[in-house]
Amino acid sequence: MKISEITNYLESLAPKSMQESYDNAGLIVGNPNQEVKNVLVCLDCTEEIIAEAHQKGCELVIAHHPIVFKGLKSITGANYVERVVLEAIKKDIAIYASHTNLDNYNLGVNFQIGQKMGLENLKILAPKRSVLYKLSVFVPLENLDQLSSALFQAGAGSIGNYKDCHFYTKGTGTFRPVEGANPFSGELNELSKVDEVKAEYLVRKHDLGKVLFAMKMNHPYEEVAHDIIALENENQQEGSGMVGDLPEAMNTMDFLAMLKSTFGCGVIRHTRPIKDQVKKIAFCGGAGSFLLPHAKRERADVFVTGDYKYHEFFDAENHLVIADIGHYESEQFTSNLIADILKKKFTTFAVHITGINTNPINYF
Repeated sequence: MKISEITNYLESLAPKSMQESYDNAGLIVGNPNQEVKNVLVCLDCTEEIIAEAHQKGCELVIAHHPIVFKGLKSITGANYVERVVLEAIKKDIAIYASHTNLDNYNLGVNFQIGQKMGLENLKILAPKRSVLYKLSVFVPLENLDQLSSALFQAGAGSIGNYKDCHFYTKGTGTFRPVEGANPFSGELNELSKVDEVKAEYLVRKHDLGKVLFAMKMNHPYEEVAHDIIALENENQQEGSGMVGDLPEAMNTMDFLAMLKSTFGCGVIRHTRPIKDQVKKIAFCGGAGSFLLPHAKRERADVFVTGDYKYHEFFDAENHLVIADIGHYESEQFTSNLIADILKKKFTTFAVHITGINTNPINYF
């Protein structure tokens, strides 16, 4: 098994195009053609993680957080980032990161957090815009099913929890083949009229290339008439944070106690409880304070995240309870998520979850 086979599969679920502009997900150190027999999964790639990977014979470390966010102008071991890169290169260990693309994946980091809290009716808190296209293709009616099947298989036609969606209208297409053409029907220099349909499909940005390839390979015409239109629609399957419901309303302090136990928090920093019972919970793994307006819009009772600053707590304004459980604490189960994804897909290499707690924060 090559590294590229593993990373290609991970990116088929959480493509790098889904990451935020500041991020650096992907293969950071290593040769994509390197063979792999053992993989170590972690939240943060540190010097201790590289040592653990070496001790366990792992050729690849898959981390949630990228060890390199910005370009390195030198690699001299002057700081922990440079030392990790140096050690990985010396020990021939590749480093891969799946970060905000895995956060924005609808079955990714936040989905798992929601499951840990036992929430129901989970949905994206802040769905992405400008990541969808409408593809319109003109095709003879008798070829529609074959073409649609190929486009669906390539990723077109998904709307929320529905697949294989398209809409078509019947009409008449006209064309006149000229010198050099090899028409599917009709004669050179003669105007032809054909009963056609205009078929429309929703396509995600990261699927557009392979959908267009499938269209050209499965369309009967040598010149395919089609339109690609960028949409401002929200993509309900991609975005930041999530919101869901507790099966039954809970006492506010009991809910906070459950959070502390479930995520092993040293402490939970929270705003004043404003009601006795809570049921709708908004949340975001890592640093999610930017999602507070979305949590308010959803009328959430609690907003759970990490890395809240002092003055940001005032922004609750008695609309909800802000609960800061810690960055590491909120995302600690991401290693299990990645390991489960790999184990379900591959059986040709061993997947190890780190035994090292990489949380840089301690509580006294």
